Amino acid sequence: MSSSTTDARAEPGREAQMATRVAFFIGGFAMSAWAPMVPLAKARAALSEGSLGLLLLGLGAGSILAMPLAGYLCARFGCRRVILTAGLGICLILPLLATVSALPWLVLAVLVFGASLGSLDCAMNIQAVLVEKASGRAMMSGFHGLFSVGCIAGAAGMTGLLSLGLAPLAAVCGVIVLTLLALFKAAPHLLPYGNDSDGPLFAWPRGIVLFLGALCFIVFLTEGAMLDWSAVYLVSWRDMDPTYAGLGYAAFATTMTIGRLTGDAIVSRLGGARVTIAGGLLAAVGLALSLWVPAWEAALLGYALVGAGCSNIVPVLYSAVGRQTSMPQSAAIPAMTSLGYAGILMGPAAIGLLAHLSDLSVALGSLILLLLFVAASGRYLRT
Repeated sequence: MSSSTTDARAEPGREAQMATRVAFFIGGFAMSAWAPMVPLAKARAALSEGSLGLLLLGLGAGSILAMPLAGYLCARFGCRRVILTAGLGICLILPLLATVSALPWLVLAVLVFGASLGSLDCAMNIQAVLVEKASGRAMMSGFHGLFSVGCIAGAAGMTGLLSLGLAPLAAVCGVIVLTLLALFKAAPHLLPYGNDSDGPLFAWPRGIVLFLGALCFIVFLTEGAMLDWSAVYLVSWRDMDPTYAGLGYAAFATTMTIGRLTGDAIVSRLGGARVTIAGGLLAAVGLALSLWVPAWEAALLGYALVGAGCSNIVPVLYSAVGRQTSMPQSAAIPAMTSLGYAGILMGPAAIGLLAHLSDLSVALGSLILLLLFVAASGRYLRT
C-alpha cells in the first residue's frame, strides 16, 4: 500500500513552501559543489580530456536513469522519503568524489552522485507542483530561483574553501554539514505523499508531456551552450582575454537567478503563455546580439538577455506539466525532466559537432531558431 493512501494529506502551507525552497537550494548547492573538484579528480586519476568527458557524461546518465524510479517512489512512499534518501546519498558519496583516484571507483561514485542528484531533482519538482497547486498562486519560479542561488553558493563556497588551502575532503565536509543541517530543518515539512499512486515505473512521454519536454529540452540545451561555449566564443571570436572569459556565463547566470527570484510576480501578472513567448523572443534577441555585433561588450549584454529570457520558461513548463492529465504525474514529471537533462548532456556536444562542420557562430546561431520555436509555442500553454 502506498504512503499516499496511508499518510494524512494535510494541505501544504507555509512550512511546506519553505521546505520546498530548502530542497531546491540543496539541489543546486550539492551539484555545483562538485564543479571545483572536477580538475582535482582529473589530476588524481590522471585522466585525459576525453576520459574526463566520458566521466562527466556518467553524471548525467546516472541522473536520467534514476528519475523514472524517483517518480515512482514518490508516488509509493512520498516526496519526503525520496528527498531525504537522495540528500543522504549525496552526503555519503561526496567524500569519495573528493578522494578516490582509481578510475572504476571514481566512475561508480559519479554515477551514484548523478543518480542521487536526479532523484532529488525529480522529487523536489513533484513536491513543488503539489505545493504550488495548494497555494493557488505562481511559486515555481521562486523555487527554481533557490536552485540557482544554491548553485552560486556551492561553487563559490567550495572554491573559497579550496583557495584557503583546505584539502578537498575537508572542504567537502563543510558542504556535507550544511546539507545535513538543511535537510534536518526541512524534513518535518516535506510532503509524506506524492502526486498519485497508479503511475507506471517508466513511461515514454506522450501528448502534451512530449510537447512540454521538447520545449524543456531546448531551454536546457541553451543553458548548456552558455555554460560550455560562451567563454570559448568570447575568446575565439571576440578576442577577449581568457582570464575574463568566464564573465559571459556569469552574466547569463546572474540575470537568470534574478529573473527566477522575481518571476512569480511576473508569471502571476502576465500568465505562463505570455512569459514563455516573451522569454523565448528575449533569449533569441540576446543570442543574436552576441553573434551579430562584433564587440565583447555586446556579447556580454546578449548573454545577460538570454539568461533573463530563459529564466522563467522552465518553471512555467513545470507548472503546466502539473496541470496536465494525459499522463500520471509520477511519470510525467520525470519524463519531462529527463528530456531537459538530455538537452544539457547532448546539446554542447551537438553544438561542437555542428561547429566542426561549419563554425561556432553558425552552431550557436542555430539556437536562435529553436528559441523562436519556443516563443511560438507559448500560445499553446494553458495558463
